[in-house]
Amino acid sequence: MTQSVVLQVGQCGNQIGCCFWGLALREHAAVNQKAIYDEAISSFFRNVDTRVVGDGGSISKGKICSLKARAVLIDMEEGVVNEILQGPLRDVFDSKQLITDISGSGNNWAVGHKVFGSLYQEQILEKLRKSAEHCDCLQCFFIIHSMGGGTGSGLGTFLLKVLEDEFPEVYRFVTSIYPSGEDDVITSPYNSMLAMKELNEHADCVLPIDNQSLFDIISKIDLMVNSGKLGTAIKPKSLVTSSAGAFKKRQEKPFDAMNNIVANLLLNLTSSARFEGSLNMDLNEISMNLVPFPQLHYLVSSLTPLYTLADVNIPSRRLDQMFSDAFSKDHQLIRADPKHSLYLACALMVRGNVQISDLRRNIERLKPSLRFVSWNQEGWKTSLCSVPPVGHSHSLLALANNTCVKPTFIELRERFTRLYRKRAHLHHYLQIEGMEESCFTEALSSLSALIQEYNQLDATKSMPAEELPRLSVAV
Repeated sequence: MTQSVVLQVGQCGNQIGCCFWGLALREHAAVNQKAIYDEAISSFFRNVDTRVVGDGGSISKGKICSLKARAVLIDMEEGVVNEILQGPLRDVFDSKQLITDISGSGNNWAVGHKVFGSLYQEQILEKLRKSAEHCDCLQCFFIIHSMGGGTGSGLGTFLLKVLEDEFPEVYRFVTSIYPSGEDDVITSPYNSMLAMKELNEHADCVLPIDNQSLFDIISKIDLMVNSGKLGTAIKPKSLVTSSAGAFKKRQEKPFDAMNNIVANLLLNLTSSARFEGSLNMDLNEISMNLVPFPQLHYLVSSLTPLYTLADVNIPSRRLDQMFSDAFSKDHQLIRADPKHSLYLACALMVRGNVQISDLRRNIERLKPSLRFVSWNQEGWKTSLCSVPPVGHSHSLLALANNTCVKPTFIELRERFTRLYRKRAHLHHYLQIEGMEESCFTEALSSLSALIQEYNQLDATKSMPAEELPRLSVAV
């Protein structure tokens, strides 16, 4: 069994991480009722004998003593991390695996990347090595961060290069939260653009998530709850409308429901690596099967039912409807419509009581309505995990390498260009040692080249198969 380490960076990354660890504990508690430390739990947690001083207290089997998350928490402000350490999950985190500062990055990528990156590089490396030493077979680093702020975008992407240099054989999966057009951080287009260049060059897979899409999904759920359309199907105080379902004493926060969706994405993504199933999919298979070209590693995700974020007892969606929902634009975690764009490849990660015949039947049913590139018409990767999410009979996570991600990048480029054309706020970045205007022009060129690759693919949609041009791949 392999292990993964979660790196949660910045305010957003740590808030999502907190939700993730709470839901992960809940999921394993539902499956492992005898409290035995098994391989499934070991994928994300260490079992520690707290009576032993130092690092010698790890227990590889037997009864669960004290679980410690395989996590490194990084933020250049103390607020969110301190809140976590005073909350119900405080004992889950190893106090030696935290890095905080008091000044913050001031919504400036350059401060996070250049200043704090250099300042904390050795500390970060030490904690990464310590995390790796506690793993028998480290397979993946999951980075959770936002693109719009200073620490998440700057220090979060600095981490990627450090990981690539120090652990070149370990996969780097990045969950990136993209700001909406109404974002209250004026410099977020600069931060996002500079971060994109690092993601292009140093990540193995990126799961882009749009704040606006999460907000729209939660708004739809709230509308259904408040209109009474779900009747008595939703329990009072469930995690759909409140965070109280996970930990009673935890106060509800505006972003808790949105963060729970992202946390459940990561739970479902790793379910096949943690639990038994008739058709398992390892994390390395995701990258191998869904990323045909190095830079085209952005995977659009959709979850169904969306209520897997909640402690609810709703009637399960019909199986066929669940597969249809996964391809509808309402269930995508970025504003995108994959059915009207071009697929390079698609993974379907199913949990619960679902048969391989159900999977195949639904793929055949949906195939005619989906357009795949000519050279990968059978570009499906599937997995079946026998353990469903808590409170549900089945669920589905779809990961699509699809050109529908392009409008998100085009919108980012347009927002960046509006600021950069006026050189607005540029001096805040250029006063940081190591930052030059070429950093901005290179980042813009990098994103434009990525958009052009998607344009080349989209141009093949309307061509007969025999006239398809070969995609030019830079070596």
